[in-house]
Amino acid sequence: MMSREDFVSRFGGVFEHSPFIAERAYDAGHLTEPLTAAGVHASLTAVFRAASPQERLGVLSAHPDLAGRLAIAGELTEDSRKEQSGAGLDRLSPAEHARFTELNSAYVEKFGFPFIIAVKGLGKDDILSAFETRIGNGRDAEFATATAQVERIALLRLTTMLPEVE
Repeated sequence: MMSREDFVSRFGGVFEHSPFIAERAYDAGHLTEPLTAAGVHASLTAVFRAASPQERLGVLSAHPDLAGRLAIAGELTEDSRKEQSGAGLDRLSPAEHARFTELNSAYVEKFGFPFIIAVKGLGKDDILSAFETRIGNGRDAEFATATAQVERIALLRLTTMLPEVE
């Protein structure tokens, strides 16, 4: 079995800047070899769902704004950079960038965490449409949607890291 240190080193960033999830999953002892995307995802997700509301809010808050300040400064995690680039968010027109900036600000002000969406397979227009729809949600509904998106992002990241042999 992989050591705790190796497990956390490899999977600690699957939930953005939240290694405590990998630490708790390893400590719970529910992981079985061979590690698969589905198995690791189930363990990590169980820990995420069992975390306190404040801890889950911290995980949401660790995510960068889409096409935001960190992207412009080149300070995204490698996973986030690839995900945003794949959706074309690194190639926005000035008007599109202004709209993302406006929506990011309004969203964070309303909900207290950044807009989160699993961008794989989506284009900038799909993302803007979801953004404009979801900003009308109530906080509880949006917290639930954002946490579900975080879990989807984690699964997508794991499927690139691990073979699927069940």
